[in-house]
Amino acid sequence: MNTKHAQYMLTILQEGSITAAARKLYVSQPSLSQMVKLVENNLGMPIFNRNTDPLTLTYAGEKYMEAARMILTINSNLQKEIDEISHEDHGTIHLGIPVQRAMQVMPYVLPRFIRDYPHVDVQIREFGSATIETMVLEGDVDFACLTTYPRHEELEYILVEHEDLVLLTGQNSAIARRIPAGTPIDITEAKDEMFINIKSGHSVRTTQDLLFIRKDMKPKVLLETMSIEVAKRTAVACNAVMICPQNYIEMTPELLPHCVMYPLTDIGDRKRCFYICYRKDRYLPKYMRDFIGILTEKKDPFIAE
Repeated sequence: MNTKHAQYMLTILQEGSITAAARKLYVSQPSLSQMVKLVENNLGMPIFNRNTDPLTLTYAGEKYMEAARMILTINSNLQKEIDEISHEDHGTIHLGIPVQRAMQVMPYVLPRFIRDYPHVDVQIREFGSATIETMVLEGDVDFACLTTYPRHEELEYILVEHEDLVLLTGQNSAIARRIPAGTPIDITEAKDEMFINIKSGHSVRTTQDLLFIRKDMKPKVLLETMSIEVAKRTAVACNAVMICPQNYIEMTPELLPHCVMYPLTDIGDRKRCFYICYRKDRYLPKYMRDFIGILTEKKDPFIAE
């Protein structure tokens, strides 16, 4: 299998069409189409179903893509091992991390890391935890800092810390006038409140949606946002409510005099845990292992030195 062809075919699958993949790869659409025909002719069977939008895989295509990922991983691991032998202190880290998590950990990790590895470039991809976990699986990032629970056998999960989810609101909301601050509550106590939602792709939203389904709740939504920072400030200002990690609220001390928090009693087995996550079959150079080591040996809370 030609590794360049394998990478191009995976890009077509990820983008959903040959045209979109050609734009991403900076190649012409006709030349990419010719490459697909060449690969399929060599394989002896079609890889893509042409009658679907986006493109989907035939059964033979699924086997091809599975092998392509394995070969590219092996090739990448070999290159990294060779690079480490010759330049153990040079390289690039592609780190997946949610914006709010980056605000928490990067001021703590980066000063320590760059003292030891001034020639390593750290590049971050900022998305919600659910999106980033997919990026780890697909090899788009080397490793990730995310909130999840171990569910993929292909991934290694290193626990950094446990986190609590609370209901956050302003001091003049209906629920704040009715229930004393700090009282553990069932989420149904907020069924008539206006909610600020984090958009899909964040672990908070995944937990919230499952909770609403279990409680048969269809709350009114005032605003949806990708940013927990925007969400928590808006919830307090508008006397709306949101489900939020408590440590993220404590990262904004200026909000504390104006907000009310309620521990949630009905999260069940969906407790939040902050993990470092990477593919078990991915080779991590020493500088990546040391970056992870700084995180796992962290002080509590994260404090920049």
